[in-house]
Amino acid sequence: MHYAIIADIHANLAAFIAVLDDIKRRGGVEEVWCLGDIVGYGPDPSQCIKLLRQYNHVCVAGNHDWAAIGKLATSEFNPDAAIACRWTGQQLSHEDVDYLEKLPVVIQKGDFTLVHGSPRQPIWEYLISVSSAKENFAYFQSQFCLVGHSHVPLIFRFNETGACLFSQFTPNIRLVLAKKRLIINPGGVGQPRDGDPRASYAIYDSETGMVRLCRVPYNISVTQTRMVKHNLPVRLVARLSQGV
Repeated sequence: MHYAIIADIHANLAAFIAVLDDIKRRGGVEEVWCLGDIVGYGPDPSQCIKLLRQYNHVCVAGNHDWAAIGKLATSEFNPDAAIACRWTGQQLSHEDVDYLEKLPVVIQKGDFTLVHGSPRQPIWEYLISVSSAKENFAYFQSQFCLVGHSHVPLIFRFNETGACLFSQFTPNIRLVLAKKRLIINPGGVGQPRDGDPRASYAIYDSETGMVRLCRVPYNISVTQTRMVKHNLPVRLVARLSQGV
């Protein structure tokens, strides 16, 4: 069976549609695993929620999902993110709010633990360093953990000697899931931050035990034009072109 692993859609409908089209082109999947932050930053929060709900999926809550419905304060957000968050909250229907309100912070899917930030702090912690990743291996019992939040595709490996190793996750890597414990980030669908503006996601093949990263170009100007129309912060508009 095949599963799509997506994270950080961030209300970028054009990028999300491009990813879903790419999944279909590759033969489709049985289920979509979403690692949170469906909304925030981008111009189409309600549309992205509705589109995700059309698919067989599971989804955990992200910090922007909670902040948009007032479940998390924006005091620790940067000013641009806070502005976008407040705007997002005004675009959501009662049905959207109810959906986001009910999202769990952790989901178990077989050998996988799904969270947005980290297993230690599912909503907020960024896993971007070897030291923090090593500490987090003690906070989940499954063999593998899937995270988002940083918008950067990466892999942390914990081996039998207790060492934690980091590597970038790129489309040319065929990640075979063996005995080692792994933390995997598929990158961001709607706001990549690794210098590559293409949407990023992964596909897990349970028969081969392999995870592959996929990068998908999309019409960035469509999203940017809609952001400008809604007076969203200019820096958020510009960063999409650079993937930062």
